[in-house]
Amino acid sequence: MLTEWKEDIEKNNTNHSPWAIFRNDFHDFDSYLENLEIKEGNKDGLVPDTTLFCLDKDRNIFVGAVNIRHYLNEYLLQCGGHIGDGIRPSERRKGYATAMIGLALKECKKLGIDKVLMCCDKENIGSAKSIQKNGGVLENEIEKDGTIEQRYWISLL
Repeated sequence: MLTEWKEDIEKNNTNHSPWAIFRNDFHDFDSYLENLEIKEGNKDGLVPDTTLFCLDKDRNIFVGAVNIRHYLNEYLLQCGGHIGDGIRPSERRKGYATAMIGLALKECKKLGIDKVLMCCDKENIGSAKSIQKNGGVLENEIEKDGTIEQRYWISLL
C-alpha cells in the first residue's frame, strides 16, 4: 500500500495525508512501527497521536489510514485538525474514506474529544464529501501557501 501511495505522490503530486504514515521508512518495519506514533508533545510542535490502518477484510488488503491528533496546538487549529486521513490511490472513490472517518470519530470520542476539526483542500471534493457525510459543518476557508483549505467541525456530543 505505502509503495503504491508514495509512487502516486511522486508521479502526480497528490496529497500525502495522513502525513504520519510517511514520516518514517517502512522498509525497516520494526522501526517503522516503533516510531509511527508520537507518544507526547515535543519541541517540534508535534502532538500525541494515534495512527490506524484500514483493512478490507474480505480482500485482505490495506486500503487507507487515519492519524488522530489527541489535541490541537495553534498550527493544527488553523490547518490539519484532529484527523488526517487518506486512501491508497487504487481504492479511492469506493466509500472507504467515509467509513474510515466514522470509525476514527469513535476513537476520538474514546480520547475525550467532543468536537473534532477536520481540514481539506477546497479542490479535494471527495474528502469534503466524506467529512460532510460524517456530520462535518464548514466553519470557514483559509488560504495557506496559495491553497484554499476548508475547516470543518464535527460535534460528537
